[in-house]
Amino acid sequence: LPLSAAANLHPGAEQKVVFITARVHPGETPSSFVCQGIIDFLVSHHPVAKVLRDHLVFKIAPMLNPDGVYLGNYRCSLLGFDLNRHWANPSPWAHPTLHGVKELIIDMYNNPKINLEFYIDIHAHSTMMNGFMYGNIFEDEERFQRQAVFPKLLCQNAEDFSYSSTSFNRDAVKAGTGRRFLGGLLNDTSYCYTLEVSFYSYILAGAAPAVPYTEEAYMKLGRNVARTFLDYYRLNSLVEGPLAPTPKTR
Repeated sequence: LPLSAAANLHPGAEQKVVFITARVHPGETPSSFVCQGIIDFLVSHHPVAKVLRDHLVFKIAPMLNPDGVYLGNYRCSLLGFDLNRHWANPSPWAHPTLHGVKELIIDMYNNPKINLEFYIDIHAHSTMMNGFMYGNIFEDEERFQRQAVFPKLLCQNAEDFSYSSTSFNRDAVKAGTGRRFLGGLLNDTSYCYTLEVSFYSYILAGAAPAVPYTEEAYMKLGRNVARTFLDYYRLNSLVEGPLAPTPKTR
Protein backbone atom coordinates (compact mmCIF):
# COMPACT_ATOMS: atom_id res chain seq x y z
CA LEU A 1 0.00 0.00 0.00
CA PRO A 2 1.31 3.50 -0.78
CA LEU A 3 1.55 4.60 2.84
CA SER A 4 5.05 6.10 3.03
CA ALA A 5 3.76 9.50 4.19
CA ALA A 6 1.75 8.09 7.09
CA ALA A 7 3.00 8.92 10.56
CA ASN A 8 2.63 5.32 11.68
CA LEU A 9 5.37 4.25 9.23
CA HIS A 10 8.03 6.71 10.37
CA PRO A 11 11.17 4.99 11.76
CA GLY A 12 10.60 4.06 15.39
CA ALA A 13 6.86 4.67 15.31
CA GLU A 14 4.58 2.19 17.00
CA GLN A 15 2.45 0.30 14.52
CA LYS A 16 -1.02 -1.09 14.96
CA VAL A 17 -1.29 -3.93 12.44
CA VAL A 18 -4.32 -5.56 10.81
CA PHE A 19 -3.36 -8.84 9.10
CA ILE A 20 -5.77 -10.27 6.52
CA THR A 21 -5.47 -13.56 4.63
CA ALA A 22 -7.72 -15.20 2.02
CA ARG A 23 -8.11 -18.17 -0.30
CA VAL A 24 -6.48 -20.84 1.82
CA HIS A 25 -9.14 -23.13 0.29
CA PRO A 26 -8.77 -22.78 -3.49
CA GLY A 27 -12.42 -23.41 -4.38
CA GLU A 28 -13.70 -20.61 -2.13
CA THR A 29 -13.55 -17.96 -4.84
CA PRO A 30 -15.88 -15.48 -3.07
CA SER A 31 -13.12 -14.92 -0.52
CA SER A 32 -10.95 -13.41 -3.25
CA PHE A 33 -13.65 -10.90 -4.21
CA VAL A 34 -14.16 -9.89 -0.57
CA CYS A 35 -10.41 -9.45 -0.19
CA GLN A 36 -10.31 -7.43 -3.42
CA GLY A 37 -12.97 -5.12 -2.00
CA ILE A 38 -10.88 -4.56 1.12
CA ILE A 39 -7.74 -3.78 -0.90
CA ASP A 40 -9.51 -1.51 -3.39
CA PHE A 41 -11.04 0.51 -0.57
CA LEU A 42 -7.81 0.84 1.41
CA VAL A 43 -5.83 2.21 -1.56
CA SER A 44 -8.65 4.52 -2.67
CA HIS A 45 -9.02 8.27 -2.16
CA HIS A 46 -12.00 7.77 0.14
CA PRO A 47 -11.52 9.93 3.29
CA VAL A 48 -12.12 6.93 5.55
CA ALA A 49 -9.39 5.01 3.72
CA LYS A 50 -6.97 7.87 4.25
CA VAL A 51 -7.69 7.96 7.99
CA LEU A 52 -7.15 4.20 8.19
CA ARG A 53 -3.85 4.46 6.35
CA ASP A 54 -2.71 7.21 8.69
CA HIS A 55 -3.39 5.17 11.83
CA LEU A 56 -3.03 1.50 10.89
CA VAL A 57 -0.77 -0.80 8.90
CA PHE A 58 -2.59 -3.41 6.81
CA LYS A 59 -0.74 -6.54 5.79
CA ILE A 60 -2.68 -8.68 3.32
CA ALA A 61 -1.92 -12.13 1.89
CA PRO A 62 -4.71 -12.43 -0.70
CA MET A 63 -3.99 -16.04 -1.76
CA LEU A 64 -2.57 -18.51 0.76
CA ASN A 65 -2.95 -21.46 -1.60
CA PRO A 66 -1.81 -20.32 -5.07
CA ASP A 67 -0.78 -23.83 -6.16
CA GLY A 68 -4.21 -25.24 -5.31
CA VAL A 69 -5.91 -22.38 -7.15
CA TYR A 70 -3.72 -22.94 -10.23
CA LEU A 71 -4.51 -26.66 -10.25
CA GLY A 72 -8.24 -26.10 -9.79
CA ASN A 73 -8.35 -27.94 -6.47
CA TYR A 74 -11.32 -27.35 -4.24
CA ARG A 75 -9.80 -27.60 -0.76
CA CYS A 76 -6.24 -28.90 -0.81
CA SER A 77 -2.79 -27.73 -1.85
CA LEU A 78 -0.45 -29.12 -4.52
CA LEU A 79 0.63 -31.86 -2.10
CA GLY A 80 -2.92 -32.67 -0.99
CA PHE A 81 -2.94 -30.84 2.35
CA ASP A 82 -5.81 -28.85 3.79
CA LEU A 83 -3.57 -25.93 4.71
CA ASN A 84 -6.10 -24.57 7.16
CA ARG A 85 -5.40 -27.48 9.51
CA HIS A 86 -1.62 -27.02 9.68
CA TRP A 87 -1.09 -23.64 11.34
CA ALA A 88 0.25 -25.19 14.54
CA ASN A 89 3.39 -26.61 12.89
CA PRO A 90 3.62 -25.70 9.19
CA SER A 91 6.47 -27.20 7.23
CA PRO A 92 8.59 -24.88 5.04
CA TRP A 93 8.57 -27.67 2.45
CA ALA A 94 4.99 -28.98 2.60
CA HIS A 95 3.16 -25.78 3.62
CA PRO A 96 5.49 -22.94 2.49
CA THR A 97 2.87 -20.15 2.37
CA LEU A 98 1.61 -20.90 5.88
CA HIS A 99 5.16 -21.20 7.16
CA GLY A 100 6.09 -17.80 5.70
CA VAL A 101 2.99 -16.03 7.01
CA LYS A 102 3.31 -17.61 10.45
CA GLU A 103 6.98 -16.59 10.69
CA LEU A 104 6.05 -13.01 9.77
CA ILE A 105 3.26 -12.92 12.36
CA ILE A 106 5.56 -14.30 15.08
CA ASP A 107 8.23 -11.72 14.19
CA MET A 108 5.66 -8.96 14.53
CA TYR A 109 4.37 -10.43 17.80
CA ASN A 110 7.90 -10.38 19.22
CA ASN A 111 8.53 -6.79 18.10
CA PRO A 112 7.74 -4.37 20.97
CA LYS A 113 7.03 -1.61 18.44
CA ILE A 114 4.27 -3.60 16.71
CA ASN A 115 0.80 -4.38 18.04
CA LEU A 116 -0.86 -7.06 15.92
CA GLU A 117 -4.44 -6.16 16.74
CA PHE A 118 -6.53 -8.08 14.18
CA TYR A 119 -6.16 -11.26 12.20
CA ILE A 120 -8.99 -12.02 9.76
CA ASP A 121 -8.97 -15.08 7.49
CA ILE A 122 -11.54 -14.88 4.67
CA HIS A 123 -13.45 -17.97 3.52
CA ALA A 124 -16.64 -18.91 1.66
CA HIS A 125 -19.37 -21.17 3.04
CA SER A 126 -21.24 -23.72 0.94
CA THR A 127 -24.40 -24.16 3.03
CA MET A 128 -25.08 -21.00 5.04
CA MET A 129 -26.28 -17.65 3.74
CA ASN A 130 -24.99 -14.12 4.35
CA GLY A 131 -21.62 -13.10 5.69
CA PHE A 132 -20.78 -14.06 9.27
CA MET A 133 -17.78 -14.68 11.51
CA TYR A 134 -16.27 -17.35 13.70
CA GLY A 135 -14.42 -16.17 16.80
CA ASN A 136 -12.72 -17.82 19.75
CA ILE A 137 -13.90 -18.66 23.25
CA PHE A 138 -11.85 -17.38 26.19
CA GLU A 139 -12.10 -18.01 29.91
CA ASP A 140 -11.71 -14.26 30.48
CA GLU A 141 -15.28 -13.00 30.15
CA GLU A 142 -14.21 -9.41 29.50
CA ARG A 143 -11.93 -10.50 26.63
CA PHE A 144 -14.70 -12.68 25.24
CA GLN A 145 -17.12 -9.75 25.27
CA ARG A 146 -14.60 -7.42 23.60
CA GLN A 147 -14.14 -9.70 20.62
CA ALA A 148 -17.86 -9.44 19.86
CA VAL A 149 -17.52 -5.71 19.18
CA PHE A 150 -16.07 -5.86 15.66
CA PRO A 151 -18.69 -8.25 14.20
CA LYS A 152 -21.46 -6.19 15.84
CA LEU A 153 -20.12 -3.05 14.18
CA LEU A 154 -19.78 -4.85 10.85
CA CYS A 155 -23.41 -5.93 11.12
CA GLN A 156 -24.38 -2.25 11.31
CA ASN A 157 -22.37 -1.40 8.20
CA ALA A 158 -23.10 -4.37 5.95
CA GLU A 159 -26.70 -5.32 5.27
CA ASP A 160 -25.65 -8.80 4.17
CA PHE A 161 -23.64 -9.56 7.33
CA SER A 162 -25.43 -11.62 9.97
CA TYR A 163 -24.44 -11.29 13.61
CA SER A 164 -26.98 -13.97 14.54
CA SER A 165 -25.02 -16.46 12.40
CA THR A 166 -21.72 -15.37 13.97
CA SER A 167 -20.46 -17.84 16.55
CA PHE A 168 -17.58 -18.32 18.96
CA ASN A 169 -16.21 -21.82 19.49
CA ARG A 170 -13.28 -24.05 20.32
CA ASP A 171 -14.23 -27.10 18.25
CA ALA A 172 -11.42 -29.67 18.20
CA VAL A 173 -11.74 -30.08 14.43
CA LYS A 174 -10.88 -26.38 14.00
CA ALA A 175 -7.76 -26.51 16.19
CA GLY A 176 -5.32 -26.19 13.29
CA THR A 177 -7.01 -23.19 11.67
CA GLY A 178 -5.42 -19.74 11.55
CA ARG A 179 -8.13 -18.23 13.71
CA ARG A 180 -7.80 -20.85 16.46
CA PHE A 181 -4.01 -21.13 16.48
CA LEU A 182 -3.31 -17.39 16.40
CA GLY A 183 -6.06 -16.76 18.94
CA GLY A 184 -4.07 -18.92 21.34
CA LEU A 185 -0.70 -17.42 20.41
CA LEU A 186 -1.42 -13.70 20.49
CA ASN A 187 -2.15 -11.70 23.62
CA ASP A 188 -5.49 -10.46 24.89
CA THR A 189 -5.38 -7.24 22.86
CA SER A 190 -5.48 -9.21 19.59
CA TYR A 191 -8.66 -10.38 17.87
CA CYS A 192 -8.69 -13.34 15.48
CA TYR A 193 -11.63 -14.17 13.25
CA THR A 194 -12.67 -16.29 10.32
CA LEU A 195 -14.86 -14.22 8.00
CA GLU A 196 -17.24 -16.46 6.05
CA VAL A 197 -19.46 -15.43 3.15
CA SER A 198 -22.08 -17.53 1.42
CA PHE A 199 -21.32 -19.04 -1.96
CA TYR A 200 -24.77 -18.17 -3.21
CA SER A 201 -27.02 -15.62 -1.47
CA TYR A 202 -27.99 -13.46 1.46
CA ILE A 203 -31.24 -12.48 3.15
CA LEU A 204 -31.85 -8.92 4.25
CA ALA A 205 -33.26 -8.39 7.75
CA GLY A 206 -36.93 -9.25 7.75
CA ALA A 207 -36.99 -9.75 3.99
CA ALA A 208 -37.43 -12.62 1.56
CA PRO A 209 -36.58 -14.09 -0.86
CA ALA A 210 -32.83 -14.53 -0.80
CA VAL A 211 -30.70 -12.15 -2.89
CA PRO A 212 -28.06 -13.86 -5.07
CA TYR A 213 -24.51 -12.76 -4.45
CA THR A 214 -22.58 -11.15 -7.28
CA GLU A 215 -18.90 -10.31 -7.61
CA GLU A 216 -19.75 -6.69 -6.84
CA ALA A 217 -21.74 -7.66 -3.73
CA TYR A 218 -18.77 -9.64 -2.42
CA MET A 219 -16.47 -6.67 -3.02
CA LYS A 220 -18.98 -4.39 -1.30
CA LEU A 221 -18.80 -6.62 1.77
CA GLY A 222 -15.02 -6.22 1.64
CA ARG A 223 -15.33 -2.44 1.51
CA ASN A 224 -17.64 -2.51 4.50
CA VAL A 225 -15.20 -4.70 6.42
CA ALA A 226 -12.48 -2.11 5.78
CA ARG A 227 -14.54 0.87 6.90
CA THR A 228 -15.64 -0.97 10.05
CA PHE A 229 -12.09 -0.60 11.34
CA LEU A 230 -12.68 3.15 11.54
CA ASP A 231 -15.80 2.59 13.65
CA TYR A 232 -13.90 0.21 15.90
CA TYR A 233 -10.95 2.53 16.49
CA ARG A 234 -13.19 5.54 16.98
CA LEU A 235 -14.99 3.57 19.66
CA ASN A 236 -11.62 2.87 21.26
CA SER A 237 -10.42 6.49 20.90
CA LEU A 238 -7.46 5.83 18.60
CA VAL A 239 -9.05 7.81 15.79
CA GLU A 240 -10.43 11.23 16.54
CA GLY A 241 -11.36 13.82 13.97
CA PRO A 242 -14.00 15.77 12.12
CA LEU A 243 -15.17 12.96 9.84
CA ALA A 244 -18.91 12.57 10.03
CA PRO A 245 -20.38 9.07 10.05
CA THR A 246 -20.02 7.75 6.53
CA PRO A 247 -22.80 6.07 4.59
CA LYS A 248 -22.55 2.44 3.58
CA THR A 249 -20.21 1.91 0.66
CA ARG A 250 -21.82 1.16 -2.67
